[in-house]
Amino acid sequence: MSTEALQPDAEAPPSSSRASLGTLFVEFIKISLLGFGGGIVLAHRAAVERRCWLTEAEFADALTLCQFMPGPNVVGIAICIGAKTRGVSGAVAAFMGFALIPGTIGFTLAVLYLGEARIPVVQHTLSGISAAAAGLMIGTGLRFLKPHWRDPRAMTLAGAAFLGLAIVKLPLLLLLAVLAPLGIAMSALTRPRMS
Repeated sequence: MSTEALQPDAEAPPSSSRASLGTLFVEFIKISLLGFGGGIVLAHRAAVERRCWLTEAEFADALTLCQFMPGPNVVGIAICIGAKTRGVSGAVAAFMGFALIPGTIGFTLAVLYLGEARIPVVQHTLSGISAAAAGLMIGTGLRFLKPHWRDPRAMTLAGAAFLGLAIVKLPLLLLLAVLAPLGIAMSALTRPRMS
């Protein structure tokens, strides 16, 4: 028996990948309450690092899929994690956990904001929150880019996406329609050929 057979497969599903519905619900309530700026980093920490529900590769695949879905990425991540661990009921539990309290808070704040939007303190508060959220999004993006620093294909696509969105201000769907096939083609052309 070779020693390679004894080594754990890095891409194998974690052994504790089945979660209870209550655990999914509570975990995503926590993520939704603490995840200012989106919660992707907290979802990663919970699902991959703490709970071992997904591997790094599975989380990256889920996040990639969520980039193509409408709505916030973290909602898609919640649904993907729930579905992966407990099927449809897990997807519902994770979604409800993520949406219940923030949805209630968001609705209440929106009603209050409509009545108080012109007050300078409210405007300054929202400006500060907006700046902090932008910083969190940049930090999250850099964290997910870190494993790809040495891959010229990934860095080329990331640079093109940044230029297209931030500088040229192309619509997201147009940019995805161009970059997704380009990424697939680049990967296919550089993949080692089987002899």
